[in-house]
Amino acid sequence: MTDEEILSHIDHTLLKAVSSWAEIEKLCGEAIRFRTASVCVPPSYVRRIHDAYGGKMTICTVIGFPLGYSTSAVKIREAEAALADGADELDMVINLGDVKNSAFAGVQEEISALKKTAGKKILKVIVETCYLTREEKIRLCEIVTAAGADYIKTSTGFGPSGAALEDVLLFREHIGSGVKIKAAGGVKTREDLEKFLGSGCDRIGTSSAVALLSGGKAERY
Repeated sequence: MTDEEILSHIDHTLLKAVSSWAEIEKLCGEAIRFRTASVCVPPSYVRRIHDAYGGKMTICTVIGFPLGYSTSAVKIREAEAALADGADELDMVINLGDVKNSAFAGVQEEISALKKTAGKKILKVIVETCYLTREEKIRLCEIVTAAGADYIKTSTGFGPSGAALEDVLLFREHIGSGVKIKAAGGVKTREDLEKFLGSGCDRIGTSSAVALLSGGKAERY
């Protein structure tokens, strides 16, 4: 794959709690210059990015991030606010407590409600694979598909481990035809990027791909 092809699948990400506006501006400048799929940013920056850059890039933000245990009502309100501020895509974290309690109907209802809120905008569902059994991963593939979400996403990048290739392969086997895969967390080398994209990922969330593939040019921003 060419650098340009890889970058077109990258959600260029900055989600640190201490992210400054100067860092966000750098991220956005890189996304525009290198034509990444999106920038993935904290909700508090969505309006400012939208006002500063208009439609020059796709704006992705996170809902219920990073732990996922806020109530569905709170997540819906977060989503409504993010969309009103100008978000184009939403990456939501499921309630892992519900998964561990086998309350799968509640997980599906929450995802369905978030997709209803998102409408035609893209909804990605973060399942945080590092905490899941194989059986739970398979069940969540079925739930994400049934709930009508657009993507299943491996990780927040804030857990004890991130994306694993075997999970992408498992997802590919069990998701519906309308669901795509996003990997996040620990995908840092060109070899990693090519392996994950070649194994079925449509998106990769990472903060390092632009610097890796731009030959240092990204550091101008």
